Amino acid sequence: MTGVVDALAVTKRYGEVLGLNGFTASFGAGITGLIGPNGAGKSTLFRLLAGQLRPDAGTLSVLGQPAWSEGSFRRRVGYCPEQPAMYDWMTGKEFVVYLLRVDGYSRAEAEKRATQAIDTVGLTDAKARRVRVYSKGMRQRVKIAQGIAHDPELLLLDEPLNGVDPVGRAQLLALFTRLGRSGHHLIVSSHVLYEVERLTDQIVMISNGRALAQGDLHRIRDLIDERPHTIEITAREPRSLAKLLSGWDHVVGIEFVGPDRLTVRSRLPETFYRELPELVVREGAEISALHSSDDNLDAVFRYLSEGGR
Repeated sequence: MTGVVDALAVTKRYGEVLGLNGFTASFGAGITGLIGPNGAGKSTLFRLLAGQLRPDAGTLSVLGQPAWSEGSFRRRVGYCPEQPAMYDWMTGKEFVVYLLRVDGYSRAEAEKRATQAIDTVGLTDAKARRVRVYSKGMRQRVKIAQGIAHDPELLLLDEPLNGVDPVGRAQLLALFTRLGRSGHHLIVSSHVLYEVERLTDQIVMISNGRALAQGDLHRIRDLIDERPHTIEITAREPRSLAKLLSGWDHVVGIEFVGPDRLTVRSRLPETFYRELPELVVREGAEISALHSSDDNLDAVFRYLSEGGR
């Protein structure tokens, strides 16, 4: 593997608990999304990449060096952790300046870089306030500011949009896009697929400490859509509707689950969703609800965890 980050059979234990379990993946240049449900191992991987932990087994390289390398190498990596632990008695600017000073920058350089980073994340008006009075969204912004203040080659962003309002989310997504286009490498973790889709097509999917899939998001979606999807429909006359749907070649199963509900299994979900409204209009079928648990992120991971069965 020759990526910006390469992991080969990486395992990290917390006593009897496995944070990572033989994790193998390669993160390329630009922006990569690390997608996984809560507890999947995303934060453990980031702490390993940031040099805060060492793996118990396997190899992990960052920018061509062992992830726990020290000295000037650490300045090539920026890290925005998920946890909001900060020095609450400091102002936002003091917080960023302090971390830059710890990293070896002079007072004047730290002040300059902190001001620029805080301006970049949109906290200029709040830089003199104590962190203790910051909202969760403002805390996220100041964490991102300290992560980018030293202009790292690789930026690790662990759930960076948690607690950020919709306008702020759009602003930060635009910032991440600009960083990616300017030659920086970003790994952005999230348990919300559509957030990452707005940034990149390149993803690594993680669950239970293992990499389930990696590569182009559209290819992975196509793979998932190859197996039948289950759609639950609430209708006034479910048996009449079932008779109509049973004539569709891509419908491979119908089951009644209540007096007004049925589940339909289709091999071509996009075709099903396209043709269903036409049928409703043509036949006058009355449908009051339509739901598919196969369309959410949990279903994607369940499918991949089961080996695509």
